[in-house]
Amino acid sequence: MPKTQPNLYAFPSVDALAPALRAYIVQSQSNGFARHEVFKVAVSGGSLPKTLAAALLAPSSGPDDIIDFRRWEIFFADERAVPLDHDDSNYCLLKAELLDKLPADQRPTVHTIDATVLDDVQELADRYEKTLVSSFASRDSVRLPVFDLLLLGCGPDGHTCSLFPGHDLLREADAWVAPIDDSPKPPPNRITLTLPVVIHAVRVAFVATGAGKKDVMKQIFDSSDGLPCTLVNEGAGDRCSWFVDEPAVEGVGFPRRAFL
Repeated sequence: MPKTQPNLYAFPSVDALAPALRAYIVQSQSNGFARHEVFKVAVSGGSLPKTLAAALLAPSSGPDDIIDFRRWEIFFADERAVPLDHDDSNYCLLKAELLDKLPADQRPTVHTIDATVLDDVQELADRYEKTLVSSFASRDSVRLPVFDLLLLGCGPDGHTCSLFPGHDLLREADAWVAPIDDSPKPPPNRITLTLPVVIHAVRVAFVATGAGKKDVMKQIFDSSDGLPCTLVNEGAGDRCSWFVDEPAVEGVGFPRRAFL
């Protein structure tokens, strides 16, 4: 039986992409509430928080378009081993773009790294994994955590989270959260969700925009070269959706789907 394929949704502009991304997140939220009364989502950094803010801070269009941040649990798909107020911190970026703009009575639960152990990246990863264990039940009873949604970006080299092309971490099969001290993109010290955790999520959504992504998007969708984003596509199949603008997929042969 053939594997399912990811969904590629292309829009004329980022402005046109944002409402569709919002609708997808609202639907994912509803599914999460139905499963366990909360919405467990992990996010990455880069340009994603800005696009997320454009989608999530927009006014509601009606009763079926309500975002209840009070019932969200936000985790980080990867994080840099820097203080939480550092410019390189994914938390700091999300805080500035989204969290600080939410009303005081609409604040989600946000699970940050333990900034007291920044000098020990293994301990940093271990402690963040314990944070996941406390939310997703006992490590002994749950093989992998099941996020309701992962919101990810795609680097120009095809990396996602802090999973880089050709890196040994792509073969990590046991840990939920892994350290990396030789990231090819600075800063070198980070932690990241591992590939099995990423592809085990109920839903995975990538956001990739701009003409600077078109070359790597051709590699991801039109070849099978083992890039981390390709591995997520292959592992998650139709549970994975891409929200892109047209410049990012110029020349990509993979068929687009209409977002309904």
